[in-house]
Amino acid sequence: MAQPQAKPASAGQTAPVAQEKKAPATPAAEPSTYAGAEACKTCHAEIYTGWEKSPHWKQTYKEGGIAKHGCEECHGPASSHVADPSDTSKLFLFDKAPTKEINQRCLTCHAGGTQHMNAINSEHTKNGVSCVSCHSPHHAKESEFLLVKAQPELCYTCHLQQKAQFDMPFHHRVNEGLIQCSDCHNVHGTVGPKQVRTSSTQDAVCFKCHIDKQGPFVFEHAPIKVDGCQSCHLTHGGPNPHMLKLSNVNLLCLQCHTTSSFSSAPEAPSFHNQASLFQSCLLCHSQIHGSNFDATFFK
Repeated sequence: MAQPQAKPASAGQTAPVAQEKKAPATPAAEPSTYAGAEACKTCHAEIYTGWEKSPHWKQTYKEGGIAKHGCEECHGPASSHVADPSDTSKLFLFDKAPTKEINQRCLTCHAGGTQHMNAINSEHTKNGVSCVSCHSPHHAKESEFLLVKAQPELCYTCHLQQKAQFDMPFHHRVNEGLIQCSDCHNVHGTVGPKQVRTSSTQDAVCFKCHIDKQGPFVFEHAPIKVDGCQSCHLTHGGPNPHMLKLSNVNLLCLQCHTTSSFSSAPEAPSFHNQASLFQSCLLCHSQIHGSNFDATFFK
């Protein structure tokens, strides 16, 4: 049976508007607030004890420090975690955060000074090495710089090739403790290659120790100023005396002093018979790093 049709609305009357059902608004999550370091100590006593002995405690909690929130200065407000220990959603957890965020968190305080100026562009950062890969705020093995290991063992964790070079017969005495990797390299980044430092005069870092080779000289040996010490020497260690790249000194010199067009260095004189008398360039050219008296480095 056909149903009666609804009457159309007469003039001047409006059709009833269907009411839209609105979903109940979700209450906004309350932001976490600071709970205080003593609340953290209740559960994390071991970590608190390690932190209490570190420079971070002096700067983030002790009277006179640069910050006042203790653990929460690095990990964020922890009131929600204190109320529900299973809730870590509002905390910054270094073991779960990506390298970029970890470094940004550390640089909040450590961005000043000359050591960290290039930290965001360093080779370590580009290769996913974060601050906490080398430093431990809570369980540092070395009180200086809060390192997880002492040098050079810390550096050898990744740089195995360099470890083998320091075991060569002629090497810089890193393993013996005379110098450290960080004496030559700024591990937090430099504008130069290999994160190599410069001397106070912006020359090669080698001149920090080898001052007698620095000059300035009246007659300079061009490779030292153009290519640096590594044009003739291996920087970490090698099988040859003086850490030279080649065992035969003459062959090392002839890499530049040839008749080829690629080098502007003068060629060896025709009377220099390499097979008999003139087998060691340094017997005559003794001041090979530079001279104030002779253009041929005789004295």
